[in-house]
Amino acid sequence: MAKILIIEDDARIRAILKEILEEKEHDVQEAADGQEGFKKLEQGGFDLCLCDIKMPKMDGLEVLDKVKEAGITTNFIVISAHGTIDVAVEAVKKGAFDFLQKPFDLGRLEITLRNALDKTNLVKETRTLRKKISKKFDMVGDSEPIRQVKEMIEKVAPTDARVLVNGPNGAGKELVARWLHEKSKRADGPLIEVNCAAIPSELIESELFGHEKGSFTSAVKQRIGKFELAEGGTLFLDEIGDMSLSAQAKVLRALQESKITRVGGDKEITVNVRVVAATNKDLRKEIEEHRFREDLFHRLSVIIIKVPALNDRKDDIPLLADKFLQDIADEYGARKKSFDAASLKALQAHNWTGNIRELRNVVERLVIMGGDEITADDVKRYL
Repeated sequence: MAKILIIEDDARIRAILKEILEEKEHDVQEAADGQEGFKKLEQGGFDLCLCDIKMPKMDGLEVLDKVKEAGITTNFIVISAHGTIDVAVEAVKKGAFDFLQKPFDLGRLEITLRNALDKTNLVKETRTLRKKISKKFDMVGDSEPIRQVKEMIEKVAPTDARVLVNGPNGAGKELVARWLHEKSKRADGPLIEVNCAAIPSELIESELFGHEKGSFTSAVKQRIGKFELAEGGTLFLDEIGDMSLSAQAKVLRALQESKITRVGGDKEITVNVRVVAATNKDLRKEIEEHRFREDLFHRLSVIIIKVPALNDRKDDIPLLADKFLQDIADEYGARKKSFDAASLKALQAHNWTGNIRELRNVVERLVIMGGDEITADDVKRYL
């Protein structure tokens, strides 16, 4: 059952639509003009709105404009007895799902309603999934170093500035990149990750830029590269300090010109991506030793975010450990265990050379091997 609003100045048509929708067991409300309809939409909770075009006080296109300004996400089907192609196109441009002309074809009306509600349900499911993902990848901690990172993300994410994330292995550089994407205007676009250290130097260019069929021995078909796959979103170049100099030169060109060329191709392809890079290396030292291009460094490092090592934020260990306990309980479908005070102190006393990744692994080991309440003896035994 869906909650549907009918905005229509003709009482007879409202009654017909209401009867049709209530037969499908939908919860239906009515509004006799655009102003009344918009007030009801502001109250929220509607899955779909059937809205006339020609109405007193405020017409349907004006309602669509105000809905967009207010950030209301209700799906719209626009209806009119004065339908033209121009009106339909204008309505869709303003965010309407579809356009129906009076008198209604009941078959078309039923199909359009079903499709619109399917889209509404898909959007709801996507939002729910994204909330779950956001919770899973939450940035946990109240220490001063992590607060500074969070503040930088809040300031930088809404811009399109390129960001270089620096920090030791396992400290959470990937998490910073994810939140830069999630809090950006590109959040609805893809987040594409490339681990530059895991790809052989002879294949990195094909991975990034794609290749044409026959461009080299194993190129049996055309391949789309990560720059193209990230169109409209964010490209995360992890461990960029391990990228070959030849690939660095092509990445520099892509950043300068917003264009790429596939390996073995001659066609320039315009790309619209935001690049976030990460490394555990000191790139300035790499530049001095001629292993990294200085011009690329300056292109990538408009903003530099330094992710602290876990040893520099040990006050966050109790919060992190509790989060991992919950994550592991959810994964295993088991009851959440707990740490006693002494066990948390023992974890804080440890030298975490592997950072957050090591802590997560240790917590999982303690969950498996320890009791319902994990003790300092458990930590000493299994750390």
